[in-house]
Amino acid sequence: MSKNIAKLLPEIYHRLLDHYGPRRWWPAETPLEVVIGAILTQSTAWRNAARAIANLKAAGALSPPALRRLSQDEIATLIYPSGYYNAKALKLKSLVNWLGEHYQDDLDELFRNETSDLREQLLSIHGVGEETADSIILYAAGKPAFVIDAYTRHIINRIGLKPDDASYAAYQSLFTDNLPADTNLFNEYHALLVSLGKDACRRQPRCIGCCLRDICAAATNRQ
Repeated sequence: MSKNIAKLLPEIYHRLLDHYGPRRWWPAETPLEVVIGAILTQSTAWRNAARAIANLKAAGALSPPALRRLSQDEIATLIYPSGYYNAKALKLKSLVNWLGEHYQDDLDELFRNETSDLREQLLSIHGVGEETADSIILYAAGKPAFVIDAYTRHIINRIGLKPDDASYAAYQSLFTDNLPADTNLFNEYHALLVSLGKDACRRQPRCIGCCLRDICAAATNRQ
């Protein structure tokens, strides 16, 4: 890609914003709901995670004390729509046990940590990987962390900006090294990439009509 990355990334953002409009993501009522949703949406569509959250709400189980009182099997039954429900039930139990032990269930206290320290602590919890930790930091704590997911990876690869090192950190640095560390920008940018991934940049891409078509290496090669 011949264009300067520092110029291309803002251009991509503005094209997506003009095309899709503000996404106002994440669709949750509280920071805790974001945290729980970040685990439940692992390896599934958001609509499935949302159904699981609705079940937790209906059961009065959308709080750390309530989740600690339930058995792992009981949680698994409630979150069944999210898929991988046994594994995710263990992850939720690990999360709320850790939060109670270290922060007495006070998310505000947890989120007062510096971003790097907060990320390190979140990654120490069973079931919280880099994407989940950054989702919590960005959408629940309101701190600038660029979330890298499968949509972002394949869009970046198709455009022609794939980093030499295909690690999570390398993809994340592509954005953080070339954009201002702004929470609202990172929030909106990630949500817009997800919209593009669902709409046009699918496994079988719909290049015709894509707002990035003329700057996408993969689309150019298909012409």
